[in-house]
Amino acid sequence: MGQDVDAREFTREDRTRYRAKVRRCLDVFARMLSEQDFTFEHTHVGIEIEFNLVDDEANPALKNAEALEAIADDDFQTELGLFNIEINVPPARIDGAGLDTLQASLRDDLNAAQTKAAGVGTHLLMIGILPTLQEGHLSRDSISANPRYHLLSEQILAARGEDIEIVIDGVDRLDTTADTIIPEAACTSTQLHLQVEPDDFAPMWNAAQAIAGVQVAIGANSPFLLGRQLWHETRIALFEQATDTRSEELKTQGVRPRVFFGERWITSVFDLFEENVRYFPALLPIVDEEDPLVELEAGRVPQLSELRLHNGTVYRWNRPIYDVADGRPHLRIENRLLPAGPTVIDTMANAALFYGLVKVLGSSDRPVWSQLSFSAAEDNFHQASRAGIETELYWPSVGAVSARELVLRRLLPLAHVGLEQLGVDLAVADRLLGIIEQRCIAGRNGATWLIDEFAHQLRSAPDRMAAMRATTVAYEGHMHAGEPVHTWAIRS
Repeated sequence: MGQDVDAREFTREDRTRYRAKVRRCLDVFARMLSEQDFTFEHTHVGIEIEFNLVDDEANPALKNAEALEAIADDDFQTELGLFNIEINVPPARIDGAGLDTLQASLRDDLNAAQTKAAGVGTHLLMIGILPTLQEGHLSRDSISANPRYHLLSEQILAARGEDIEIVIDGVDRLDTTADTIIPEAACTSTQLHLQVEPDDFAPMWNAAQAIAGVQVAIGANSPFLLGRQLWHETRIALFEQATDTRSEELKTQGVRPRVFFGERWITSVFDLFEENVRYFPALLPIVDEEDPLVELEAGRVPQLSELRLHNGTVYRWNRPIYDVADGRPHLRIENRLLPAGPTVIDTMANAALFYGLVKVLGSSDRPVWSQLSFSAAEDNFHQASRAGIETELYWPSVGAVSARELVLRRLLPLAHVGLEQLGVDLAVADRLLGIIEQRCIAGRNGATWLIDEFAHQLRSAPDRMAAMRATTVAYEGHMHAGEPVHTWAIRS
């Protein structure tokens, strides 16, 4: 939910100064794209994963401060809800056995954190939405103490001018309201980072957008919210609504939402940053002392703090990232649409599919987005969120096709080629993409397992919440055992 900020109130003068500074940053960024060296010798990738904290009975544990103190690892940080924490896995080269390095780092960090957190009565759970969440957990008192979360919530509600309404129709119907953005804390995600050079950014981002529906269909893991069965990836609808700054009137006028799929294929990374500045008013108008133009003309690399902060409050499903590391600027695509879980190995398989497809489709002589309308890509994304692995998607030269068949017949071979182009060891690629293959053959991802397990538990449970709790306990056992989700059985 963005970088650390101090608690404060904003004036009209703050917003005027901030707008001018963001535009100055944007002008400097445009110069940097033509003048600065963004190249790199080896492609690096990274992963962030948000976790739910649960107690011994699989209920939310509102103890992230205590858990983080026990874990005592800078790679773990707070998230919006007191029942959330996040891990930032250090970036690694993707070539060779780089994905194995990431997997080992993630698994070791998770195991160590789980052991330490148990000392304060909490367990870490990788899941898109925790089935045992109830209305009482989504109150103002459940927001983490860090001032940035309260400030962001206040600004979103102030921009909206009324309470947030959450309405999602699935197998069941959810219709509720909130006076903070705390419902967003129910959404726990996996964020995949891919380092990209400026000339490659537009085709890579376009490729990421084109496969968004495929990713969600194959990786869905969020069918339940507040005791109801909704979409296979309910996070998508929930996140879109829980951070929406628009009143009904502004929606009718066509004002763009802060959670933004986008509306067109791009020709440059600049297009995305420029759209963010042009379309979206500031939520956190905090002005840094750095003058980016002075820094650039002095031969230094500007931080572009205001542009980065503003970019962090526009929640694109594929977000452009500008950052500075070791005195050098770089660009990344942050792929934000996947849920957390179900396991470490499933997470790495999802990552391999993404990295491989983006690489090969982004370097194609006849790119997929030249044959696919942007609106069709967005429709694929939302249809996949609703129906999951059995979704029927539209794909060029194929037409309407099931997500499983599309991946098995068309996309898995391409992902293998993409990983080969990235220099990934064949054995690593085969192992990870083999998990995606088996998931498609079995028709089993996290969402389908949760739905089936819940139906099984409901037959003997005294009520729905007891069945949700039993389902979550069973899920937790499988998650920590670490076998991929396509192998999970329904407990008898």
